[in-house]
Amino acid sequence: MSRLRIAFINAAHEGGDTRRNFRRELDADLVEFDANDGHLPDSLDFDGVVISGSRSSVYWDEEWIEPTKEWVREAVEAGLPCLGVCWGHQLLADVLGGEVDHMGEYEIGYREVEHTGDSRLFEGVDERFTVFTTHSDAVVDLPPGATEIASNDYSNHGFRKDHAFGVQFHPEYDAETAETVASGKDLPDERLQAVLDGITEENYRAACEAKLVFENFCDYVREVRNDAEADARTTPKPASE
Repeated sequence: MSRLRIAFINAAHEGGDTRRNFRRELDADLVEFDANDGHLPDSLDFDGVVISGSRSSVYWDEEWIEPTKEWVREAVEAGLPCLGVCWGHQLLADVLGGEVDHMGEYEIGYREVEHTGDSRLFEGVDERFTVFTTHSDAVVDLPPGATEIASNDYSNHGFRKDHAFGVQFHPEYDAETAETVASGKDLPDERLQAVLDGITEENYRAACEAKLVFENFCDYVREVRNDAEADARTTPKPASE
């Protein structure tokens, strides 16, 4: 069986850590596109799509954001399985007709999220689980027809609509990335120190459970690909003229 070929839309402005983390966690051949530089796929010849986080907001008027939305919209409409993380989660929600807005506060650090228990994405994950979060925007209205699959006291943390999945938290983060990201935030000294103090080996190990979403997503992409190949084999070919 051939390896999955996934379009990785890297929306991070300094994408080195993002690249390292996603390449480590996804069992697939990632074809990376630097969205900030206007680098997007010129086809839909992929098994799936993964969209990273970003320090931008999906509603900002930056020249690279609308073309990224347009390409992702085409991928969704073509039936490609898509996974959005943080900004990618919000982008998928926006593209599908949901609403993203500023929360008026920051959620950051290792926190708990609860999933609904009926989503393929969270198979094998405890109903209440630890994740690293860093966001001030949130999906405030789900897309029409979407199902909430995870949340906490701050916001929605996951939804699904057809082949599109979004998670607000960062299952790809290692402890080094968590510390780098947290250190760069403009937070009151006391709160920043509390976040940094919470980046411990114990919390990181607990958050590793959430990495199952990548395995589950890849399994789902394989199933979609296999079903499409099976349909192609059984569909009668048109009679030659």
